[in-house]
Amino acid sequence: MLAVDTNVLVRVLVDDPGAFDQCRTAREAVSSAGKVFVSQAVLVETAWVLVRAYGLSKKRLQEVFGAIADHPAFEMQRRDVFLSALQTYLTCSADFADCLILTESALAGHELATFDRKLGKLAGARLLAPS
Repeated sequence: MLAVDTNVLVRVLVDDPGAFDQCRTAREAVSSAGKVFVSQAVLVETAWVLVRAYGLSKKRLQEVFGAIADHPAFEMQRRDVFLSALQTYLTCSADFADCLILTESALAGHELATFDRKLGKLAGARLLAPS
């Protein structure tokens, strides 16, 4: 099994003419490995890159990550937690990383304290206000 970082995963997922050689090399490495491990941190960074740098919509991001989650060659760290956070992300205006933090907190049985107004609107989060 081969673990990949964000740069490799993005190159596997995106056809970037400016990084053609890297895309090809990343795909060859993943293909020859047979099985690929993707950590939570890599998934969070990849979500950020795909949305901010490549302009993917939330719906398209869900499709991309759903394909990874369902692909037998990919093993996602805490897949169920990640997919739950992705569902939350689709229904709110908070960033994906914040949705994952909220999901992890809820699974641990804790309310999440935040100053982030978008995140503070979600169930399980408490918006803190300076006095």
